[in-house]
Formats: sequence, structure tokens, C-alpha cells
Amino acid sequence: MSDPAPAERYARASASARLDRTHPLTAAFAASQRFTLDPFQIEGCRALEDGRSVLVAAPTGAGKTIVGEFAVHLAMQTPGDKAFYTTPMKALSNQKFRELQDVYGADEVGLLTGDTNINGSARIVVMTTEVLRNMLYADSPALRGLRYVVMDEVHYLADRFRGAVWEEVIIHLAPSVRLVSLSATVSNAEEFGDWLDTVRGDTEVIVSETRPVPLEQHVLVRGDLLPLFDDRAGIATAQVNQELMRIRSFKGPNFENNRRAQQLRSGDRGERARYASGGYEAPRRRPSRGNKRPVRSANVQRIERLDRPDVVELLSRANLLPAIFFIFSRVGCDAAVQQVRRAGVRLTSQDERREIRAVIEERTRTLLEEDLAVLGFWEWRENLERGVASHHAGLLPAFKEVVEELFQRKLVKVVFATETLALGINMPARTVVLEKLEKFNGEARVAITSGEYTQLAGRAGRRGIDVEGHAVIQWTEALDPQAVAALASRRTYPLNSSFRPTYNMAVNLIDQFGRARAREILESSFAQFQADRAVVGLARQVREQEESLAGYEKAMTCDRGDFAEYSGIRRELSDLEKVNRKDVSASRRTRDERQRQISSLRRRMQRHPCHQCPDREHHARWAERYWKLKREIDKMRRQIDTRTGTVARIFDRVVDVLGALEYVAVADDGVTTLTPAGRTMRRIYGERDLLVAESLRRGIWKDLDAASLAALACSLVYEPRRDDAGPGERGLPRGAFRTAFEATTSLWQELDDLEREHRLPGSEPVSAGLAQAMHTWARGGMLDRVLTEADMAAGDFVRWAKQTIDLLDQLSIVSDQPVAGTARKALDAVRRGIVAYSAV
Repeated sequence: MSDPAPAERYARASASARLDRTHPLTAAFAASQRFTLDPFQIEGCRALEDGRSVLVAAPTGAGKTIVGEFAVHLAMQTPGDKAFYTTPMKALSNQKFRELQDVYGADEVGLLTGDTNINGSARIVVMTTEVLRNMLYADSPALRGLRYVVMDEVHYLADRFRGAVWEEVIIHLAPSVRLVSLSATVSNAEEFGDWLDTVRGDTEVIVSETRPVPLEQHVLVRGDLLPLFDDRAGIATAQVNQELMRIRSFKGPNFENNRRAQQLRSGDRGERARYASGGYEAPRRRPSRGNKRPVRSANVQRIERLDRPDVVELLSRANLLPAIFFIFSRVGCDAAVQQVRRAGVRLTSQDERREIRAVIEERTRTLLEEDLAVLGFWEWRENLERGVASHHAGLLPAFKEVVEELFQRKLVKVVFATETLALGINMPARTVVLEKLEKFNGEARVAITSGEYTQLAGRAGRRGIDVEGHAVIQWTEALDPQAVAALASRRTYPLNSSFRPTYNMAVNLIDQFGRARAREILESSFAQFQADRAVVGLARQVREQEESLAGYEKAMTCDRGDFAEYSGIRRELSDLEKVNRKDVSASRRTRDERQRQISSLRRRMQRHPCHQCPDREHHARWAERYWKLKREIDKMRRQIDTRTGTVARIFDRVVDVLGALEYVAVADDGVTTLTPAGRTMRRIYGERDLLVAESLRRGIWKDLDAASLAALACSLVYEPRRDDAGPGERGLPRGAFRTAFEATTSLWQELDDLEREHRLPGSEPVSAGLAQAMHTWARGGMLDRVLTEADMAAGDFVRWAKQTIDLLDQLSIVSDQPVAGTARKALDAVRRGIVAYSAV
């Protein structure tokens, strides 16, 4: 594309200057940044300065958080104004907390993540989305003065387990609060923006599909990085590199010649000279440190797949580090680190190793000496000093945070990670390597989606550092370049609501607004908005089909009589004859009755005036089309009936269950109010809200000591693996725990039956798979024993322990004595050692 003419450049500059004059805060903020803001960032900031809410949908790494940071900047311009910055993950909250502290100072920035409470009354508070939801329901004093809420990674509202929280927050925030919604690129951003505009008022939708750092995509074949797309075809066509197609279809003696031709076409002068002189020899490959895994092709010749140490060194020689290798298995990530270490790979200088050790010592100094060996600390530290690490959910949070910091500081060069790393954490790399394009979803190996590929590849390319990012896909026997190209070309995926009313939501809504208003609020959810949109589409189809139906009815009009009536008799007769032929097992009495009906219908048909029409069969063909289309229209009408008010109907069923258990009461005038039990439930959050509330009301946990209550709380939050058979009777803590656990399990069964009676889906059984380990930990047991009993990685144990702490904290607030006091003791017993560690 040619440069714009001077007059056009002048016009653009003049327009920009005018906008800067009308948006002085945006202009000043943009000037203070380290890099020039992109047009979509400027547009988002100007919308906020104009007093509008914004939805910004942009690729990973595009810099959409700048718009959220501008909202914080705006709040700080007016004394007393506040800004909340919400994220879906504690790790992301911690990271954003540190970033904002660097800008505004420690006194102005707070952090609330459930298990961390730092300066919660500050003007800028970073928090998980659940914390804000709880504050809204409790009408917290901290909400006073709130002017801006940033919802980072708002596409999480599609999450099956936690997505409803985002919608609750969006619906319940005061109208005066401006909302900044930051999303990955989704294909229905306009639809989501329309909903935000409906429930929040004036909302600007800003969509950018441009990556600030271009992404080069390669396939690693032997030691060659071949481009996935044919550059000569142009980006718009996204045509797959034909060399890859030839390699896939034919792997014979000409492979080296084909490879040479590719190098010649790419403009390598040395290759051209050697080829022209006839002195070309196949390149000599240095011996691999490990065994290469052969990848069998359609031909007898095989492509040898490079081992990970060879790939790491190839990327190092090509100046493509730092790199993230995505491996969809925790065990695979740890094994990859060991493989690289055994090969003797070292990617760091002596000065870098000193700096790495200093960071490790600073960030892990609170870990107990006796726990270090259990956690594999020494080997982990040595790997980091080599510049190599793994990153996955089973890793101790302290270790993950160190890996993240060292990678951001360019001290760790290679990270082997599961896909969880792609979700929001700021860890961009120069290169992303995908060894496979499929993963295990808990039941079977499935191909990754286009959205997942976009998230993973989006980590490649560091703004302000790299000219381009690189995504590398390793060749496998089953690789289809066309399928990979299609996966890489589709950069968007739809955002679908996962919203559903819960018991806690129901009691909070009824308490604040009453039942009728609560139904209206729920009907304003994105879930219902999407259902209504679908209904609108169906209704439009019905209208269009009804026009066709009228045309068919006209075409079958007969001057002898009502052909619609006549064709209806024919159809009924035909259907009955078909049933009679097929149902050979029917009793004689049933068959005789059917035969009488058939004879009656046949007489009616023969006596009908249209039966004698000479154009009868012509009319009949139009009648067949008429009845077929009418069936389709009737089906669509039934779909409309079932979709309209879907969320409100589920809410009614939830309230009916609450009524059956006397959490709500309905007065003679029809007004629904909360009972004392219902008021308790307002402050119980989580998947087991009803079970927890009912257990407290029936007093089945009152005889538990602190360790047993911790074990039982853990049983309520723990979700076992599919292959987890459970601990059995012998694996349960002794004493009062067993009695309380049996009573809780019986209560779960009772509630599950009640839910299913009211056409609700019910819940999973309570699992005591981690109860013994949590009991041991709460009694002060050593870490090595606890991890052995838990049969899980330290990071997993810490995650479940923190969820246990969240529930115990709720119990300490809402319970009567003695459970409240026991819960506080249990909290202190669980929050120790590696569970208590916080890098913030």
C-alpha cells in the first residue's frame, strides 16, 4: 500500500490534533506511556473520557489493559473517587497489584483475593471477581465513591463453573459506575456489547483484530523451520505452504531436493551458489544427544523428530529464545525439564545465574527448611539456573511466581508449560512451540480448538522487544498442514453465557428486590439476552416460513372443496396404515380397532368433493409441501415457547426448593420474604451453598474439632479426579468426623432428590478423597506425610487448602457457636507453612 498523499497526512494530523484538544486527559495519558498508543487504545480512552463504558476486544498481547489503566488514572484525578480492577485469577490479581503499586504507590493500592487482604480501603483495589460480587450483595461501605470497574478477561463469563459471577457483577453495579470490559477477540463482540449497552447504558464497543507484533507460523520438519503459509500467496488468502503438502504426500529420495528448492526460493544466496556449481551436499547433522523419535510417513522413508534438547538449541542458534513449549500434561512438562537437563543444556551466563539465585533466595525465604527437600527445591533451583523451568497447576504457587518473574526478566529462557499459562498471566515469549495439536480432556484425546490455538500462539511476540513473534508446530506423522492452517487462520470464537441462578443468588436478589423484581433482573442476563436473540431469529424464520405456507396453501386450492381438509384426511389415513403395517406385535383387538379407523377414514376421503377433482394429485403434491413446512413451523414455535423466560423459570424452581426447605416464606398476599435461615444463606457462597446452609441449620457439624471441621470443609470443596475411587472407610479420619461425614452425605442425597423433583440438575456427591490429608495437615502433620496421604503435587494440595480456607472463613462468620469458634481455629490450623506463603 502506498503512503498517503501530503494533503491526506495533513488532514489526519489535523483531525488528531482536534481530538487531542477535545480529549486532553487521553492526550496527556498517551504522552506519558513508553510507547505510542494504538488507535483502538486511543479510542477506548476517549470513550471513557466522554463518560461512556467500553468493551475492548483485542488479541492476546495487544495491550488492551492500557484502557483499564486509563480508567484507574481517571479515578485518581478526582479526590474521593475509586477504581476497582477485577481479574479471574489470584495470580493475575497479584501481578496487577504490583504493577499499580509501582505507578501510584503502596498507600493508594489494595488487594483482595479471598485469602489476602491488603489495604482494602484504598482508592485503587485489585480483586478477584468473586470478591466484588460478594461486596455488592453485602452492600459493602467500600463501594462508596466507586466510579470505575475494570473487568479483565471478561470472556471468563463463558466459564461453566464461575462465569455467572461476571454477569452478576455487571447487572448489580450501580448505574453511575463506568464499566471497562476487556476481552480476548471473540466473534460475537457486538452481541455482547449490545447486551452491555442494554444493562449498563451507553457502552462503546471497540474491536481490534490486529496483533501489535506480527506472528510468523512455522512447522518444524527435521531441523528445518518451514513457513506454514505461502508468503507469495498474500496474507488474505492464507494459502498453506505447498512444500509442506508435498512432504506430507511424498517422502521419497526427492525430499532433500525439495528442501533445497525451498531454500533457493527463500533467497539464500549461499545455497544458490552451491546449487549452481553442482557442489551441493546434504547438510551434515550433528549427533543428537538423545534418541530421535522416527515419525513414519506414507513412504518407507521417515522424518526423524528432534528431541527437545535439539529443538531448544536450534531455537537458541536462531535467536528465537525465550520460548514457551506448551505440553498438555504436567508430567510431560516436568519430564521435558529433566530431559533438557540430562542433555547438559545451559542457556545462562554466570552473571545471570547469580541474579537467578538472588531472586530465588529472596522470594522463597519464608519456606521452612524441612520442606525444601520434599518440594524438590534444590533440583528446581539448579534447573532455573540453567535457564529452564516447568509451569503448571501442580507447582507450588511460590515456585510458579518465581518462574514467572525470572521469565519476565529474560533470565529463564525456556518454559515447558500446560495451557493454564496462556490464561492472562503476563509471560510473553519470542517463540511458542506446540508439540501436539491435541490434548486429553479427561475422557479422550481431542483436537485443540481455534480459540485455544489463538490463546497459546498469542503468547509469542513481546511488544517493544520483538519485531515478530514465532509459533512453531512440530511435525508429526498425523499432521495435516491444511487443517493446521485452518486452525491458525480462524482467530475468533463465540462468547456464550454460562449463567444460571444459584440458591445464594436467589436469596440475595429476593432480599434486595423482592421476587418479582428479581425475575426481571435475571431476565436481563446475557444468558436470556442470547436466548432472546435466538428467539428473534426463530420468530423471523417463522414469519418467512408462514409466507411460504400461504403460497403452498394457495397453490393447492381446489374449486371442488377444501383441499387442506382433504389432504389432512389423506395424511391421517397414510400415517395410520403405516403404523398398522409396522406394529405386527399389537393385539388383535388393537389391530381391529385400527382397521375400523382406516375404513372410516377411507370412506370420508372417497366421499370428499376434492377426491373427484381431475387435478387432485397436482394439488396433493403442494399439500405435501404444505404439511411438511407446517410441521417445521410448529417445531420452531415450540422452541420459542421453551426459550422465552428460560432463566426466570429456573429461578422459580430454585425458589420452590428454598420454599420447600423454609428458607423463604410466601405470605397470603403472595409476597416472598426470607426466613432467618434464608438470611444466613445470603453470606454462603460456592457450589455447595444449600448443603452448607442446611448442615449448619441441622447442627450436624457442632461436635467436630478444628482438624475434623477442616477435613469436612475440604470434602465439600474437593473435586476428585475421574479415576479417584475414594478413600474407603479405612481412609477416613476417625472419631466425630465419620459421623458428621455420613450425616452430610445423607443430607446431600436428600437435597439431590429434592432438586431433581423440581427439575433441577442436582449436584455431584461429596468426596472425602482429601479428608485424611487435610486432617493430618490441620493437626500439624509434616508436609511429606501429608503429600503422601493426598497423593498429589504440592501445588494441588495448596489450591484445595486455600479453597478450604475460603469456606472455613465463611463458616466462622455465619455459623452459631460452637461451629464459628471451631472454624476460626481450623482456619489458623490450615493456614500455615506452604499454604500460608504469599509472595505479595
